[in-house]
Amino acid sequence: MPDSQAVAEHIPYLRRYARALTGAQSSGDAYVAATLEALVEDPSALAGQATPKVALYRLFARIWNSLPLNGANPVDENDPVERRITHLTPLPRQAFLLVALEGFNDSEAAAILDVDEQELRALVEASGRELARDIASDVMIIEDEPVIAMELENLVEGLGHRVTGIARTHAEAISLAETKRPGLILADIRLADESSGLDAVNELLQSFEVPAIFITAYPERFLTGQRPEPTFLIVKPFQPSMVSAVVSQALFFDQRSKVSGAV
Repeated sequence: MPDSQAVAEHIPYLRRYARALTGAQSSGDAYVAATLEALVEDPSALAGQATPKVALYRLFARIWNSLPLNGANPVDENDPVERRITHLTPLPRQAFLLVALEGFNDSEAAAILDVDEQELRALVEASGRELARDIASDVMIIEDEPVIAMELENLVEGLGHRVTGIARTHAEAISLAETKRPGLILADIRLADESSGLDAVNELLQSFEVPAIFITAYPERFLTGQRPEPTFLIVKPFQPSMVSAVVSQALFFDQRSKVSGAV
């Protein structure tokens, strides 16, 4: 396949998008695998798009939207989380993630979803309103750079959440979580004392369950498919819209899992 190298460099990012869309590493990777299988069977699927990346995501979208699993299951209309899932599936959440998380412009995202740009913007706005509703939580930030920590704090509070505190090291994170248990953790992976935010979160997860979002300048080190990976990953330098999108997604899927577990 002549464009295999061009496609390969986008696979880690497609996997990130698939995990954010599905809420789980295993199911996200299953859709990515199906996309690659379809591409092997019909390499011409890459043709006619502005870039190989747009073509790859467009093929993924066709497969995702063609399966009944992603929107045709019965929904409990008395459950506000399930109603929100219904409203966001399939197009609004995809549009929001493509623009805010994956960094596509409106024209590219519209091509991926096979809609015009006006409809794309309407989908993004609808998803943003839905995701920001009724998901306020207590957020702990693990970040050693003061400027970035302050920026994250302002973004999180601007979404309506409460920041429990900011930890600069592994030890501070453990201590802070013991003082005030968070409903969400936002963690840099590499900290000031050479400790790891990933290790700190994994230690905390042994005591209680909480959704976690990791921040790194080197996503390719964690999107390899060789080991358990962060479901929610933000790449430095990040845009405020990306943080907003991922925070909303993490809390969204956490609420859905809790409702499913209670059934």
